[in-house]
Amino acid sequence: MNQVFHRAGLLAIAGIGIFLNCPNVRALDRTNETFKVFQFPADQIPRIDGDTNDWNIVPESYVIGTDQLVEDFGKHKVTDTSTPKIRVKVGWVKGLNRLYFLYEADDDYWDFSQPDLHNDTFELVVDGDVSGGPLIEKFSPVRDKLGQWQTYFQMQSVHAQNYHIFTPAHDKDWCMFWGPAQYAKRLQYANAAQKYTFTPGQNGHYVLEFWITPFDSAPAEAARAIETKLTENKTIGLSFALIDYDNVNSGGTNNGFWNLSRHHTMYGNADYLCPFKLMPLEPQFVKPLDADWSWQLVDEKTRRVAFKDLSVGETKAWHWDFGDGETSTEQNPVHAYKNANYYVVVLDIEGAAGKSRRSKVWDVAVK
Repeated sequence: MNQVFHRAGLLAIAGIGIFLNCPNVRALDRTNETFKVFQFPADQIPRIDGDTNDWNIVPESYVIGTDQLVEDFGKHKVTDTSTPKIRVKVGWVKGLNRLYFLYEADDDYWDFSQPDLHNDTFELVVDGDVSGGPLIEKFSPVRDKLGQWQTYFQMQSVHAQNYHIFTPAHDKDWCMFWGPAQYAKRLQYANAAQKYTFTPGQNGHYVLEFWITPFDSAPAEAARAIETKLTENKTIGLSFALIDYDNVNSGGTNNGFWNLSRHHTMYGNADYLCPFKLMPLEPQFVKPLDADWSWQLVDEKTRRVAFKDLSVGETKAWHWDFGDGETSTEQNPVHAYKNANYYVVVLDIEGAAGKSRRSKVWDVAVK
């Protein structure tokens, strides 16, 4: 029997049936509310060291706090003194397939003395391509046919990923990645740093700074992984919950499951995640005029190169110097080089905000 598990949901073929989640029509939870992911400028990428200063540039409108969570076990109707007080900021950097997080929390009782899952936890689920559907084996529609372990190794956290992040992580990995793709919680795909001074059972302030890589497909073998390409204005599926323990000396149940989604089972079904939008740069970080461009060889025999203007800002005039004595005033010219060589190509632009230049040395090489 041949089963195919597709990153845009779960396809079970060859007599089992077909289950398809289409990312173009997949409805996310809380669709009337879209959360924002802050775009860090390329020269201000946050350092993963537990220092919050790098995040001071993120406006308050990006912060998600305790007041936006619901305790969906039914243990607490409203927050009380035992509820962790949190602030979460989410960021991204154009050109990197990483999601950055700053998690700050104050709790009256930090519980982290045990080596197992009994640990105050920030549980995070991300679905980079909004494929939706079950992401853990017990919710899979084919579990009864394939069995627990075949289902686990073939689909658990493949198309959407679940991270149990220990807050704090003491004498253990910073998180449990809930699935066979354990590479997802290590460099080159993740990194984390934390700061705290309290001991188990005490109160105090906790800081966690980390980044993860979202995957369209995260199978057990890292060589087959497909990273989610993060682009401006893209919407991804994401949610998180706080698992709060207040019984450090026993193995009792947790004190609450404070959830951003309005569905408890968001931890295992990506249909119930929340929409998060990868925002453009805030206006104060955007240059009023900034020249940039790309190129592509379109005909190797004639050495024809297509140039594309990528400049930022209102541009009224372009001047290209192709490095061979030829020029153009088109916005997106195509130029044929007579000789094989490395070329220095310069784009000058003008607009209401002034002038800008971008030179690229030997980027353009034709043979």
